[in-house]
Amino acid sequence: EVRLVESGGGLVQPGGSLRLSCEASGFNFRAYPLGWFRQAPVKGREGVAAIDSDGDVTYAELAKDRFTISRDNHKNTLYLHLDSLKPEDSGMYFCGTDTPRGGIDEAWYVRRPEAFTYSGQGTLVTVSA
Repeated sequence: EVRLVESGGGLVQPGGSLRLSCEASGFNFRAYPLGWFRQAPVKGREGVAAIDSDGDVTYAELAKDRFTISRDNHKNTLYLHLDSLKPEDSGMYFCGTDTPRGGIDEAWYVRRPEAFTYSGQGTLVTVSA
């Protein structure tokens, strides 16, 4: 059974930083594409960043130069480091994964986060003074 458990969210002031973690189990972690997406009450699902099994990464425009995605294949954990946070970054952050599919790269999941077959329960990020 695929299981993804996010953690690391919280309340942070504008300009602050957080590191989100996603602990994974139940699948061959190192072979699967992984990513983060977020959802806020007034917005739909937004792709944030994704990383494939080779370590290639793609960021949404909202994340470039501020967020960093990484994976630790020894710990079966995905990370998202958030810097220079803004109030509009507030929302529930989810990690996702999908069965490896030929012809689909990690950029696809940033453009279409609904394509993740599996996701966790999310971790809440609130950016407020």
